[in-house]
Amino acid sequence: MLIIFTMSMIIMIIAFITMLISSIISKKSFYDREKNSPFECGFDPKNYSRMPFSLQFFLIAIIFLIFDVEIALLLPMILIINSSNLASWLLVSIFFILILLIGLYHEWNQGALEWAS
Repeated sequence: MLIIFTMSMIIMIIAFITMLISSIISKKSFYDREKNSPFECGFDPKNYSRMPFSLQFFLIAIIFLIFDVEIALLLPMILIINSSNLASWLLVSIFFILILLIGLYHEWNQGALEWAS
């Protein structure tokens, strides 16, 4: 028990020292209006420099990322079919695909997959 406590204290001290050193040697940045504004040959910009971000595009990207990770989790299931019990493999595969289909139906029902609204 003493060894675990000692090791955890050493790890916390190393983490604290690392955070302290990084905050000391890090680049200090002071935000002001002049530095954050875009530079156009010394003149003030005519238009707003930052375009508004489409929330619909962001939602589609997040949904794609979630389903892409789930597909990456499905691929190893094909490789283990020979080394596992067929009934348990089938049950897990059907359950996993059912979760995917329920999530897809929910997103479709909520209208998140409609690009133009």
